[in-house]
Amino acid sequence: MTMTCTATQLIDDARTRVTRFDFEAGQQTGWHTHGMDYVITALTDCHMRLEEPGGTTREVIVPAGTAYARDKGVEHNVINAGDAPMSFVEVELK
Repeated sequence: MTMTCTATQLIDDARTRVTRFDFEAGQQTGWHTHGMDYVITALTDCHMRLEEPGGTTREVIVPAGTAYARDKGVEHNVINAGDAPMSFVEVELK
């Protein structure tokens, strides 16, 4: 059985949608396509396994307190590949 992370919506207004994602080890988002440009800020060190279209998989470490931005249209499944819980906040730009 696939274990899905916990997504907690913090803000959803005319300009932004802000969601906190909390993962136990091995939990994942499930496959999704981003419909908006977005920014991720890591709350913990995030050891991510990214499953991407075409069968590509890559692993990245996003250190706590750092951020990155991506354009809409990104399609992937994000998995906590570490041994510890991981959390990040996603800000989507409407």
